[in-house]
Amino acid sequence: MNAILPVTSAAASLNVGLNAGLLAKYDGLRVPRYTSYPTAPHFTPQVSADVYRGWLAELDTASLAGSLYLHVPFCQKMCWYCGCHTKIVARYAPIAEYLGHLRREVGMVADLIPGRLKVRHIHFGGGTPTMMAPEDFESIIALLRQRYDVVDGAEIAVEIDPRTLTKEMADALGRAGVNRASLGVQDFDGDVQAAINRLQPQEMTERTLEWLRAAGIHHVNLDLMYGLPKQSVESVARSARIALSMDPDRLSVFGYAHVPWMKTHQKKIDESALADTLGRWEQFAAIAEVVTGAGYHPIGLDHFAKPTDELSVQQAEGRLSRNFQGYTTDDAEVLLGFGASSIGALPQGYVQNAVPFDQYAQAIEAGKLATGKGLVLTDEDRLRRDLIVRLMCDLAVDVGAVATAHGLDAGAFDADLAGMDDLVADGVAVVEGRRVSVPESARPLMRIVAARFDTYLSTGAGRHSRAV
Repeated sequence: MNAILPVTSAAASLNVGLNAGLLAKYDGLRVPRYTSYPTAPHFTPQVSADVYRGWLAELDTASLAGSLYLHVPFCQKMCWYCGCHTKIVARYAPIAEYLGHLRREVGMVADLIPGRLKVRHIHFGGGTPTMMAPEDFESIIALLRQRYDVVDGAEIAVEIDPRTLTKEMADALGRAGVNRASLGVQDFDGDVQAAINRLQPQEMTERTLEWLRAAGIHHVNLDLMYGLPKQSVESVARSARIALSMDPDRLSVFGYAHVPWMKTHQKKIDESALADTLGRWEQFAAIAEVVTGAGYHPIGLDHFAKPTDELSVQQAEGRLSRNFQGYTTDDAEVLLGFGASSIGALPQGYVQNAVPFDQYAQAIEAGKLATGKGLVLTDEDRLRRDLIVRLMCDLAVDVGAVATAHGLDAGAFDADLAGMDDLVADGVAVVEGRRVSVPESARPLMRIVAARFDTYLSTGAGRHSRAV
């Protein structure tokens, strides 16, 4: 589409030196991370199991490509920073029972789709998916290949907690065809790890990588965080250097969201040990300087990738995508979500399974879809989604060209553009004709610019994360 304006700046030009006054100005603003548009807080029960059933029956498998997301919401120990839907278990029985429901749901959805959906991406998220027994993981992969047309070379990615991975499981991942692994690290500093209840020595992460690479899994992503208790500019830079020594293809760098009123286990975190807003962004800037200095390219809001990685390639070509797993090379029109709380995206709209485990299990045991809520997309939603995705991926978008591509007048968003004068004055956005861009120096604030195209934000702002 002509509206795509790829980012061509070199990694070395990354500049996240925001001034304290600007950070203070936007500190209290809450905006979405835009892994979808409209975002999940606006989903409603009006999208029921019957609605989802109808959507599945309408899918044209001859022309549509698909992706599969499987949510395995179990961990052995609670990390105090965690914001995910997960459950702590000490026995395997609850996991085995849940996997039985997951298998049944996989088959149930496949039966409702006319023909076999061609699948190019499979992602296991959590929780800790690798808490599955090796034989259970391999059987689920076999089931997916049986019920869906998983193409040769499909990306099969798994999120991994190095504290619980065994060599037997690493070998099973390799045999099952997994070709991308995402390892949770967060920070290599022992004091920080103790403060978040996640003790993970560097040697443990290195051993995990050795096992994975020996099993034939060479595409690796490491997750780091900033804004955690007891972190400093020096400590996060040191963690970034350690991460780079492990030669990952990608690094994801997330800011800790302290929401103890929503996630009660976060009350165990000492708030006095958390950096203020300026301190958080100094930490992010320190990580970015280390990583880009090593030749990695900045990808959107919070990812970094080697120049040869497909994320960097697609960003340079203006083809980068964004979905519920973040920045991705996956541009499939159909994303099927399996498991409690999982979210799917179809041409008709979004659908989310029931979040509570018992509600999910009861529906599946009764032979019903576990749909809890969702949202029907309108033409305007699709238009604004395209604007926001391109801005989040490319830091620039030709608003007029996107409007024209959707059959509207090029000036359809002129009022929105005129309303960005304050962002332009602050240096957060640049408006040239109908082209909007985010300067490298304002990259961490791109969500604020994207939010100007969000017509739902006023009714859900309190449920989103801080802008800075």
